[in-house]
Amino acid sequence: MRNGYFITVEGCDGAGKSSIVSLIRDYLASRGIDAIASREPGGIAIAEQIRSVILDTANTAMDGRTEALLYAAARRQHYVEKIVPALKAGTTIVCDRFIDSSLAYQGFARGLGIDEVLAVNEFAIDKSFPDLTVYLDVEPEVGLSRIHAHDEREVNRLDLESLAFHRNVREGYLLLLDRFPDRIVKVDANGEQGDVFEATKQVLEKFLSEQEKA
Repeated sequence: MRNGYFITVEGCDGAGKSSIVSLIRDYLASRGIDAIASREPGGIAIAEQIRSVILDTANTAMDGRTEALLYAAARRQHYVEKIVPALKAGTTIVCDRFIDSSLAYQGFARGLGIDEVLAVNEFAIDKSFPDLTVYLDVEPEVGLSRIHAHDEREVNRLDLESLAFHRNVREGYLLLLDRFPDRIVKVDANGEQGDVFEATKQVLEKFLSEQEKA
C-alpha cells in the first residue's frame, strides 16, 4: 500500500480554510481516496491543549519566540501522533494550517526570520513537507470582515492583531509562494466559497493527475 497524500490549506485569518478543508476531504472521498481532516495547532489532545494557551486572548504578553516554539511543539506531537500514522496507513490527510503558517506569521510578520523559524520547524517535522499546499489568498480586510461577521467563529489572540500585522502575514505567504513554487499553489479566496472551491478543485485534479503519472 502506498502512503497517503499530505495536503495542507494555508491562508490569512478569514480566508475560509476550515470550510475548504472539509470540501477537499469530501471531494477526495468522491474520487475513492480515503481522506481525513485535521487542523493546527491541534488535531490531537496534547496539541489542542497547547492551542488553548497560544490563542487565549488573555495571553497578550506572550513573546514571539515563545509563540513560535509552542506552535512547533504542537506541530511535532500532531505530526508523530496523527499525520505519520495516517499516511503510512495509506490515508490522505488534509490539514488546516501547517509549517507555512509559522513561517508567515512568526517568521515574517513577527520578524523572527523565515529561515530561523524554518529551522525550528524542520526539526519538529523531520524535514517532511506536504505533498501539496493550497494557499487561499485573501485581502486582509476581507478576511477580517468575515471573522467579525460570524459570531459563531472562534475569535483568538491573533485575530486581535492590527491590520498592519495581517498585511505582513499575507506578504509573508506571498514570499513563501515564490520560495516553494513546486509545492504551494495560490487560489484567489476573495470571492464566494463555491468559486473558491471550484478553483481549488482544479488544483487538486492537476495534482492527482500528476501523481497518477508518476
